[in-house]
Amino acid sequence: MTEVRADHGTAVNARTFADAAREVIDRVVAGNGERVTEAVDLIAGALRAGGVLQAFGTGHSEALAMELVGRAGGLVPTNKISLRDVVVFGDAPREVLHDDKLERDPRIAHQLYALAAPRPEDVFVVASNSGINGCIVEFALLVKQHAHPLIAITSAEHTARVTPRHPSGRRLAEIADVVLDNGAPYGDALLPLPGGGTVGAISSITSALLGQLVAVEVARQLQDAGQVPPIYLSANVPGGDEHNTTLESRYAGRIRRTA
Repeated sequence: MTEVRADHGTAVNARTFADAAREVIDRVVAGNGERVTEAVDLIAGALRAGGVLQAFGTGHSEALAMELVGRAGGLVPTNKISLRDVVVFGDAPREVLHDDKLERDPRIAHQLYALAAPRPEDVFVVASNSGINGCIVEFALLVKQHAHPLIAITSAEHTARVTPRHPSGRRLAEIADVVLDNGAPYGDALLPLPGGGTVGAISSITSALLGQLVAVEVARQLQDAGQVPPIYLSANVPGGDEHNTTLESRYAGRIRRTA
């Protein structure tokens, strides 16, 4: 592969990114241990009470919601909330999704919360690397106004260095009960380029890792309590569809699965 070097001599290639990413991953695992436990306690408690995990993220942080919801090896009682819901499940015209700044509009949060129709026992995980956009912050405020437990996954460094876009002046991290730091630097990417800018985003990788750490520990806690964890099988192995459909039927009308 062609090697590029930044002004200070750091090589810019796949290997240096992998090395840098590994360092961030190690910090994320080491630095979030206690908070992961707190998040697990909130989620496991909600599931034992008959609740489901509601996951929401916008932009690339939607990948975290996808990591938690409807995937092999993951928890079944989970529901993904996305901006598209206002069209797919609501009555908004599809043209609203052409607005690339939709995530900055606090008003959309009210529609999303209403369409999710959460029950009081539900727990929420909201992901946003910056933690400052209007929809995310308004959604977090709604979650807490309705007394749900709220877990945030965000970049502590980035959110501290940018101005909130919500009228309240608050950040996601200031609203959540538990904050998991994805370890991403300001601007997200790890490797500086010679002509300016950086390449090699890390937040999706570390946020997914945090999501899986939490899911694994929730399954362990349920198992230790004598329960069979409601875990998906891959739909691409024999019996997977049947196994998953049986478990999903327990949460009929509460968890949505879309393409």
